[in-house]
Amino acid sequence: FPSQTVTGNFAKVIHGLNADQLTDQVIQRSKRMILDTLGVGLLGTSTEVCHKVAQYSKIYSSDLSSTIWGHLDFRLPPLYAAFVNGVAVHSMDFDDTWHPATHPSGAVLPAVIALSEAFPQKKKISGLDLLLAFNVGIEVQGRLLHFSREARNIPKRY
Repeated sequence: FPSQTVTGNFAKVIHGLNADQLTDQVIQRSKRMILDTLGVGLLGTSTEVCHKVAQYSKIYSSDLSSTIWGHLDFRLPPLYAAFVNGVAVHSMDFDDTWHPATHPSGAVLPAVIALSEAFPQKKKISGLDLLLAFNVGIEVQGRLLHFSREARNIPKRY
């Protein structure tokens, strides 16, 4: 049996996470991060760059669709909805950040919400499942940053 790779071990840890492992403190902090990201994203939907990517993304269609924040009548395939909503979050540059420089929620939340909306009605995920997915995304991002030499050098370059 070959030794575990770093990637395999990483995937095993992430796959093993479940909602029971979310502490009350993590849940409360996650809710605050999500609320902040939604607020910044809704503000960002009024920016020129968000309008441009939304217009560009209209050329894509799919049987699955997700909402563009602030526009309940405007739906796109989940990949493009996540992209447009992510641009909205980042467009004002008010979204949360940590060191080394990254914006964790703006990269994770639009993807998690777009995917959750794309599930069939009979397979909709719970709010706790959404919080778990959000936290898994944040954890993956944090661990990737931890292993990245490039990320460690960011402060020296600015």
